[in-house]
Amino acid sequence: MDLAVEIYRLAAKLPHSETYRLVSQITRAAASVPANIAEGHARATRRDFANFVAIAKGSLMETETFLMLAVRLSYLAEAEAAVALGLITENSKMLTVLRNRLKEAERSDGSDSL
Repeated sequence: MDLAVEIYRLAAKLPHSETYRLVSQITRAAASVPANIAEGHARATRRDFANFVAIAKGSLMETETFLMLAVRLSYLAEAEAAVALGLITENSKMLTVLRNRLKEAERSDGSDSL
C-alpha cells in the first residue's frame, strides 16, 4: 500500500498530457500489487495464493517500468523516484520470499489448503 500511495503522489507531478497514458497505467499497475495480494489471500488454496502473488509481482515490475519511463522522459527526477524505487525493490524481495514459502508449504505437507 505504501508503494501505491507513493506512486499516486508521483503521478500527480506528471504532465496533464499523460493523464490517459502514463498516469493511468502507472497508477493502475501500482494499485494492482496490493489488490492481487489481497485477492490471493482470500482464495482457498496455497496454489491460488501463489499465483496471485506472481501476478502482483508482474504488476510491480510494470510499475517499475513506467516509473523508469517517467524518469527517462524527464517527467520526474531520479531523486524524486528514489523512494518508490526502493519500495519496489523491497516489495519484490518480499513477494519472491512469500511465493517460495507458499510453494514449499504446498510441497511439504501435501495439502493445497491454506
